[in-house]
Amino acid sequence: MNQQKNFYDVIIIGAGSIGVPSAYFLSKAGLKVLVLDSLASVGQASNKHAIGGIRATHSDPAKINLGKRSLDIFSTWQELHGDDIEWHQGGYSFVAYDDENARVLQDLTLWQQKQDLKISWVDKQTLLEIIPNINPEGLSGGTFSPDDGSASPLISAYAFHKRAVEANAEFHFNEPVDDFIASDSRTLGVRTVKGEYFSKWVINAAGGWAKPLSAKIGLDVPVEPDSHEAAITEPISRIFDPMIVDMRDRPGSANFYFYQHPTGKIIFCMTPEPAILGTHILASSDFLPRAARRLLEIMPVLKHIRVRRVWRGTYPMTPDGSPIIGQVAGLDGLLLAVGMCGQGFMFGPAVGEVLTHLILNELTEADKIILNKLSFYRSFKSEEILK
Repeated sequence: MNQQKNFYDVIIIGAGSIGVPSAYFLSKAGLKVLVLDSLASVGQASNKHAIGGIRATHSDPAKINLGKRSLDIFSTWQELHGDDIEWHQGGYSFVAYDDENARVLQDLTLWQQKQDLKISWVDKQTLLEIIPNINPEGLSGGTFSPDDGSASPLISAYAFHKRAVEANAEFHFNEPVDDFIASDSRTLGVRTVKGEYFSKWVINAAGGWAKPLSAKIGLDVPVEPDSHEAAITEPISRIFDPMIVDMRDRPGSANFYFYQHPTGKIIFCMTPEPAILGTHILASSDFLPRAARRLLEIMPVLKHIRVRRVWRGTYPMTPDGSPIIGQVAGLDGLLLAVGMCGQGFMFGPAVGEVLTHLILNELTEADKIILNKLSFYRSFKSEEILK
C-alpha cells in the first residue's frame, strides 16, 4: 500500500456523535481527514440510540461552554446549510417534587446564572404555566432554560457527514481499527484489516469501545460503558415544549426525563440504578413498566397513550460524569475525545470545533479552559450534578 496515498492530516476512529462533526470541522478547515468505522454507515453505534436532547444546562463550566457552542451550531444549521435536522428549541426544565431537589436546583441556578447561562428558577405556578399538564401534586417548582432544545441524532449525523464529504473528508465503513502504528513516543497512524494508514494526528472517538481501543497502545482510559433504555410513543397533539427532567431516585432508577418530539411523539428515558454495565443493547422486560409509572407520575394526562417501541443504548461513563478531551503525554499525535457519558450528541459539534482549533494551534481561551477541565490527567473526584 502506497504510504503517500494513505497519509492524512487526521485519522478519526469512530463515525458517531463526535467523529462525524469533527470530520466536518477539520475538513472544512482544509485538512485531509479519514474516518474509520467498524459499522456500515454513520451513527450506527451509540448515536442512533440517543434521544436527541441538547442543553447547556450543566453544573460544570466546561460542559456549559460545550453545550452553548453546540446549541449555536444546531440552532443555525438549517439556516446556514439547508438541512432540516428537526431542531426544536423547547427548552429544558429540571422539576422539583421534594425539598432536597428544590434546594439543590435553586442553589445551582444562582451559580449557573453567574456562568452566563440563561436559566431561572420558577415557582410552582409559573412552571404550571410553562408546562400546563405537569402533575401539580407535591410540585415545588423547577428550573427553566429556554435556549436548550432537541434535534434528530441520525439526521444530524447524516447532515454532518454530507457536508464533511463535500469538504473532501474520506469515510471508510466496515473497517474496524485493529491497532495503532507508533514509534517511540509518537503515534503514526492505524492498522486495519484492509491496510495501514498514516497521519499527523489520530483521534480516538470510539465511544463505548474507547477503553479496549486505547489499551492497544498501552493507555488505560477510565471509561466504562453502561446501558440506558428509552421508549417512544404514538404521536399526539403538542401538549408541552421543554425536556422535563426528574432527578428523584426511584426503585430501579436514578432519574427520568422525557420530551415531545416535533412529530408529536413522546420520547422518554430512565437512568438505571444500579448501572447496567457493558455494551449489551437488547431491551429488557422491566424497563417499560418502571418508566411508564414514572412518566404517568409526572404527567398523568398521558395514561392512554400507546408506546410504539423501546430500545437500549450505551453511555460511555467516566468516574466524574464528564468527558475526556485532549492530548496524552508521551503519545504525540494522539487525541482523546472519549467518555461523553451519554452526551456525545449534544457535545459533538463543539468538541469538533475544539479539536480543530487544537490541531491548527489556534486555541481560544475558552478552548484552553475546556481542555484543562476535561483533561485526561484531572483527578476525577468532583461529580457533575446534572450529568
